[in-house]
Amino acid sequence: MQKNRLEAFSDGVIAIIITSFIYIGIYWSNHHHLLHATHRVSGGILWANLHLLFSLSLVPFVTGWMGENHFAALPAALYGLVLLLAAVAYVILQTAIVARQGRDSVLAAALGSDRKGKLSLVLYVVAIGLSFVSPGLAAALYVLVAAMWLVPDRRLERVVEKHGP
Repeated sequence: MQKNRLEAFSDGVIAIIITSFIYIGIYWSNHHHLLHATHRVSGGILWANLHLLFSLSLVPFVTGWMGENHFAALPAALYGLVLLLAAVAYVILQTAIVARQGRDSVLAAALGSDRKGKLSLVLYVVAIGLSFVSPGLAAALYVLVAAMWLVPDRRLERVVEKHGP
């Protein structure tokens, strides 16, 4: 095997790891702030959290499959589906926490209507459909959603800073 094949393979693997790492890091950071704003945990919250963790465990697999197939339509769509599942799982966790703390809680007020969360879901659905027409454009939408969440949710940061964990 020639050196350039090893370099190309290594570049592909590194790109996959970085992509997975960034998404997992974004979720970890926002999850961290969400749980710091949480005062009580119930069985429902534990199951919702487990659901999120399961969804996130699929990210490296679909990232690798999409990378190995050079952003082909089906892998790009499945990648988006896994990202959508993780986003839905996060919303379920957030909803379970708000239900436990109460609709009048500081956390509920901080989350408000959660426009950014709802927009993320819509963009994922659009990108999944777009994967079959233009996988590159779908990938751009996936990156856009990641960029939206790269900075931790300021609403939750303010709650934690003001009211403590």
